[in-house]
Amino acid sequence: MNEDLQLPDACVDEFNPNQPAIYEIRLRGLLGDQWADWFAGATIAQRDNGDTVLTCSLSDQAALHGLLKKVRDLGMVLLAVNCISSQPDSASAE
Repeated sequence: MNEDLQLPDACVDEFNPNQPAIYEIRLRGLLGDQWADWFAGATIAQRDNGDTVLTCSLSDQAALHGLLKKVRDLGMVLLAVNCISSQPDSASAE
């Protein structure tokens, strides 16, 4: 395991990979809002630099991996995956 990998503070304290969490997934390229349902109801935001940010609450790590497979299937470049909250009810999406 990579010892340099660190989760953001919001996920470190009580992170459990089998519990819901809110993730921010940054992709290279623009993805339209019509893809929100396919991406587990994610909020889709296009950035001025040409990147897309998906923000979504996922039930567990299996759901995260399923969503990442969809990114792969679209041929989009994955730039970052960040857990922004391990408490979905207490966090707000962008």
